[in-house]
Amino acid sequence: MDGSSLTNAPFRDARYAPRALEVERRGDALILRNPMPYSVAVQTTTAPLARWAAEAPDRVWLAERDGDGWRTVTHGAAKPRVAALAGGLRNLGLSRGRPLLILARNGIDHALITYAAMSLAAPAAPVSPQYGLKGADLGRLANAVARIQPGAVYVDDAQAFADALEAPFLAGLPVVVSRNPRPGDVMFDDLLASAPVEPEARPDDVAKLLLTSGSTGRPKAVICTHANIALNAAQIEACYDDPEPPVLVNSAPWSHSLGANAILHMVLHRGGTLYIDAGQPVPGRFDETVRNLREVATTYHNMVPAGWAMLIGELERDEALAAKVFEKVRVLQYGGAAMAQSILDRVQAVAVRTVGERITFAAGYGATETGPTACNIHWLNARSGMVGLPTPGTSVKLVPAGDGGKFEIRVKGPQVSPGYLDQPDATREAFDEDGFYRLGDAARLADPEDPSAGLVFDGRLVENFKLASGAFVAAGALRVAAVSAIGGLVSDAVVCGEGQEGVGLMLFLDAKACAAFEGSAREAIAERLARFNREAKGGTGRIARALILDGAPDAASGELTDKGYINQALARDRRPAELARLFANAPDEGVIVL
Repeated sequence: MDGSSLTNAPFRDARYAPRALEVERRGDALILRNPMPYSVAVQTTTAPLARWAAEAPDRVWLAERDGDGWRTVTHGAAKPRVAALAGGLRNLGLSRGRPLLILARNGIDHALITYAAMSLAAPAAPVSPQYGLKGADLGRLANAVARIQPGAVYVDDAQAFADALEAPFLAGLPVVVSRNPRPGDVMFDDLLASAPVEPEARPDDVAKLLLTSGSTGRPKAVICTHANIALNAAQIEACYDDPEPPVLVNSAPWSHSLGANAILHMVLHRGGTLYIDAGQPVPGRFDETVRNLREVATTYHNMVPAGWAMLIGELERDEALAAKVFEKVRVLQYGGAAMAQSILDRVQAVAVRTVGERITFAAGYGATETGPTACNIHWLNARSGMVGLPTPGTSVKLVPAGDGGKFEIRVKGPQVSPGYLDQPDATREAFDEDGFYRLGDAARLADPEDPSAGLVFDGRLVENFKLASGAFVAAGALRVAAVSAIGGLVSDAVVCGEGQEGVGLMLFLDAKACAAFEGSAREAIAERLARFNREAKGGTGRIARALILDGAPDAASGELTDKGYINQALARDRRPAELARLFANAPDEGVIVL
């Protein structure tokens, strides 16, 4: 399909509400505000469950795989279970301000006990399962426990987390288990027999403690109040003129705000259905995602860019899968990292071939500290790299950050966290003199003359580095552009070059795409990077060298985060030998020199 055919194809109706924006100039800074109204009627995380249990008791809220079928729980069935679990947790000593540490994969039990704890105003504190699975560095979990100070622990499988549960830093804490209990553990099903306790949380109570990624030091525990989470869901809802409950298949981990708040709670807030996906966007684990998408016609589909890079190959090869994926979906979304334009274009091409329509691609933007959704695309869009405009009720301050129209992004709104648990200095440093939260990211206006055209992500300010010449490299933007230029042959790239004469890339191949490629993938990558360099503007937008890595990013080490994107700094640190090869004075024949 040629570019003109794709551009001229109509969009399917995404059911968006009208776009609205107010712009204020404050010195050199711009303030962008979304004045659209949003509901403030719901300000606790447990109120939507009560609503939908009454209004749609037989509608499925959550589904998870059970053999070839699905185990499900309806809104009506979930409400009394959450109340009983809350009673059981109270009997174990949980109460207002006393957290429940959750060490578990996404699942129905995980969701029910999360809402039970929050109903008591006992903060739910989910940490990445990677922290506690066999073979993990338990130091990360020890730091998390020291920060959170939990009153009890929930694990979905005591055998899977056996080493962590035996660690001294969890000694003496009651442990609730869904499967494979140890002597003395409390069975999840036994808690369901407890006397029920009705929700008592207030809007200002802490609903969740979510850990930051820790890429710049030890993770901080972000305070997420009930009002932060509930109002962010209302802000997202106000972006749509769509009363129909959403249907999703999603794997985003609930230890992070994207999965926990923007997916899990957004679905509950709107009375929708979430099919919990146990797949991951890595070789050997993605087949489960494809299996689920063959069975469930979603109305909204969100994946990290690594997932879209893998799914597009499957969609291009399998017409039946494409027909199911595009049957009902109205909005496609990516988050967690930037996505190459080439992947978005390939998805649109399959959509047009399959259903005769393009499907708008949205992207949300924010951080754990911002709900997470501070901005999103809430209009028909086919451009990658956009982060949209503020959600209703949100203000974004754009502060000049260097030349060329680059701005630092700062956010204020009802979804923004009050700060970090027991870290007042870090909390003060996180906000500017006007109370805007500093995200540490850069953006540009898509149209410098028209702010309503939206913002374009321009990388993490802390990811940028200097070459030996002193020139700055915008690593995030360069990574996306280079991966897009290479096309589907690579799944991702690590941008290197601090203190070097030029920029280098360490590349992870897409094994399936390379196997199907006619010719030498290495030669094709070299040719495409050479073409990219010819079209690049400025020396820091060119690639000097590239090295194809063996294997895939390592999830166990945290190199591949459980959100599905590469921790660039950790990937570089874990590969000193490869870095040395990449920048050797006399590079070996495995290094692509451009």
